[in-house]
Amino acid sequence: MIKLPSQLRLVSDRKLLANIEARMEIVEQKLIDATKHTDSMVESMASHLARAGGKRLRPVLLLLTAELGDPNQPDVLDAAVVMEITHLATLYHDDVMDQASKRRGVDSAHIVWGNNVAILTGDLLFARASNIVSGLGEEALKLQAKVFEQLVLGQLHETIGPAEGQDPLEHYLEVLRDKTGSLIALSARLGALLSGADKSLQEPLQLFGERIGVAFQLVDDLIDIESTKEQSGKVAGTDLLAGVPTLPVLLLSKYKDQASRDLHAKITGGLEEPELASVLAELRAHPVMAQARAETVRWGESAIEAVSQLPAGSVRDALIAFANAVVDRKG
Repeated sequence: MIKLPSQLRLVSDRKLLANIEARMEIVEQKLIDATKHTDSMVESMASHLARAGGKRLRPVLLLLTAELGDPNQPDVLDAAVVMEITHLATLYHDDVMDQASKRRGVDSAHIVWGNNVAILTGDLLFARASNIVSGLGEEALKLQAKVFEQLVLGQLHETIGPAEGQDPLEHYLEVLRDKTGSLIALSARLGALLSGADKSLQEPLQLFGERIGVAFQLVDDLIDIESTKEQSGKVAGTDLLAGVPTLPVLLLSKYKDQASRDLHAKITGGLEEPELASVLAELRAHPVMAQARAETVRWGESAIEAVSQLPAGSVRDALIAFANAVVDRKG
């Protein structure tokens, strides 16, 4: 049986969870089938991350919102596969851009086969997703195409950096909305669309997905600083060493006292590993962490607010539990 993401542990409706688990079993098999190829080498590359597992947040969220209509509509399962394949494709590209060596506990594709092959494999997965979604109707196809553009723009804007005069924090949040929030938002919306749920539910679900997607990434920023490897499975300060902008560092830049300015200079001036432990200790003790946590909670609360107009019941309760768990997670 598929193990659902930890974000659903707080959901009290066990029948609802059992239904989603059963459908996720089918989605898993469809995912493997969708990454198959007559060329065994191509199949090995295309299925590399699919077989490595993962949280499967996007297909699970789609199956959850499909419960607002008829979850047995056949297009629902295919849409869940599209969401995960699209996400996987972005990971192949992201790992090349970031030169990440590991993904989901296995070597990243570019480590195994090189940058060019990893990029082309990501492109292949995008093509597979497009082929599947083309059979789900014009509206689903248009929504997927729009999100595909957002994903690329998010990566492009992240690479280019803020425009002259643009607030770096606002730029960062826009990147998160495009790179992460857009696909999670589409997952939530397509579940309602393809299950035949009331059309009025699509917009609140879209807002929920976008906002919880941003919150998810902001929590990652906190985890990078606050958590131990035992809690998160990750080495603290990885983003700091890599020079990746994160919420606490961006907020820290707005502090004008000398101690804060000195700490920000250490982080952004080419932080070296011997300095990391002391910098982490300073950051953890700085009031900016409470400010960053409050900003993250605000995004989670705004996601919950978006679905407050949904019909009372198990699905709304599950979405609220999902949002709370995202904000509270430690790994």
